[in-house]
Amino acid sequence: MTPPTHAVGASPEGVRCLYVDADLLVLVKPSGLLCVPGRGPDKQDCLSARVQCCWPEALIVHRLDQATSGLVLMARNLTTQRALSTAFAERRIHKSYQAVVQGLWTPPDICGAWQLIDLPIAADWERRPLRVVDFVHGKPSQTRWRVLAANTATQTTKVELEPLTGRTHQLRVHLAACGHPILGDALYADAATLARSPRLLLHATALGLVHPATGQPLHYTCPPDF
Repeated sequence: MTPPTHAVGASPEGVRCLYVDADLLVLVKPSGLLCVPGRGPDKQDCLSARVQCCWPEALIVHRLDQATSGLVLMARNLTTQRALSTAFAERRIHKSYQAVVQGLWTPPDICGAWQLIDLPIAADWERRPLRVVDFVHGKPSQTRWRVLAANTATQTTKVELEPLTGRTHQLRVHLAACGHPILGDALYADAATLARSPRLLLHATALGLVHPATGQPLHYTCPPDF
């Protein structure tokens, strides 16, 4: 059972804080905001900078793509950062996402049953920072998915996604490779699919973990606004 959210006090600009204690923060990143500063003065506004205005000691543990919205963990000390980083590396933190994709995606059996995408991903060196499915040089990459709802009027499908590995752009690459790119994807969708949404319709909806200091199970959810 998720414990009550501790008193948050000041809130970072444009960022919701769902939970804070002496060790960690659970935050909701908006679409379009970097997790860490980029190159150049125009890319210094980011999640970490905004959060550090309220909690100067806050440290990044993992990232979402700039275009992706949803749940992000940050640590409030080095010990917690190391523990959470290890938990992510060992796949002991559960993550799930929701996305709206182009087309009516019908799985081969019962609608709502989990399916698996198992396609290796590699860097596309000629078009960096893009990634590509590469059966020769790619690293093993797996994503579980299931249909949540299909909209025949718009010819779109809402899906739930669970990455079993953590490759860069994994969900976006896998869905595009299956012929169902995410609406609003400026990197992997065709022009028509990109134009269907002003933002990428991909949202980190759930995080489950064991608190590194107390051992208490934590589970947080944040539904998308699409």
